[in-house]
Amino acid sequence: MKKVNTAVVQAASVLFDKAGSVDKACALVAEAGANGADLVLLPEAFVPGYPRGFSFGMRIGSRNEAGRDLWQRYWDNAMDITGPEVGVLGKAAKKAGVYLVIGVIERNGASLGETLYCTMLYFSPQGELMGIHRKLKPTGPERLIWGEGDGSTLPVFSTALGKIGGLICWENYMPLARTAIFGQGVEIYLAPTADSRDNWQATMRHIACEGRCFVLGCNQYVTKNMYPADLPTVEELADQPDVMCRGGSVIVSPFGDVIAGPLWDEEGILYADLDLADVTRAKIDFDITGHYARPDVFELTVNTRPQGRVTYGGRED
Repeated sequence: MKKVNTAVVQAASVLFDKAGSVDKACALVAEAGANGADLVLLPEAFVPGYPRGFSFGMRIGSRNEAGRDLWQRYWDNAMDITGPEVGVLGKAAKKAGVYLVIGVIERNGASLGETLYCTMLYFSPQGELMGIHRKLKPTGPERLIWGEGDGSTLPVFSTALGKIGGLICWENYMPLARTAIFGQGVEIYLAPTADSRDNWQATMRHIACEGRCFVLGCNQYVTKNMYPADLPTVEELADQPDVMCRGGSVIVSPFGDVIAGPLWDEEGILYADLDLADVTRAKIDFDITGHYARPDVFELTVNTRPQGRVTYGGRED
């Protein structure tokens, strides 16, 4: 069985700056590749950032103009899947010779004002965009600014490194969503997040034990002074702590043992060599979608059809 060198990058975005965040991501990918990484994971919403602390001027029953201006800036710095930044990230993956998974805020470019999605992009070492995952359920006030993904973007990819896939942040608390990933035989489970609480560590270890897979938890380290001073409604950050996200990136074995991290209160890259034979060894006594599945009692159906918003009928020529 092969060993896979993984790199979990804990770093802050260049907040509200698409070009700056992409450039920083490329530099971090190059660093990880130079240190022997085969797979590089960057945090949730790395491009152009997780807008912690902002309300975007919304309260139940009202919105305000300053919040709309902040939304415009965030939207302007989101990524189109067909845009040039995807090509730049792909070239970085190819140059480093790595599989790259990165969290971005996505718009599909269909129209001005298109809904934003919290998305993971998967790149091959050839620089190709293999696919995406859109967050199924934004958490709490995230629902004010991000739309919901559907079952058409719940992939697990069979790669030269093994089967890789995962979920974003609190999707990982959704048992059926996890089962949809486990059912595809995931071996390296990716969990980019914005959650820096201590009990997130327990979640990462639980998922590793439950899925009998390696789990890569990836977060940002963010301080208040990293935010641009000219952002609309920046005064909302006045009561926020200086350290707004402590990090807590971690790598866990299929037995639930922490093998790298957690990393707190600084930027950095965690590295670990994963022995995929541990996935097999761990399943002798528990295989959640195998001998522990009980399909005679429990059943899960996943709707993988894209949920179109508008369907145009008509005869075919």
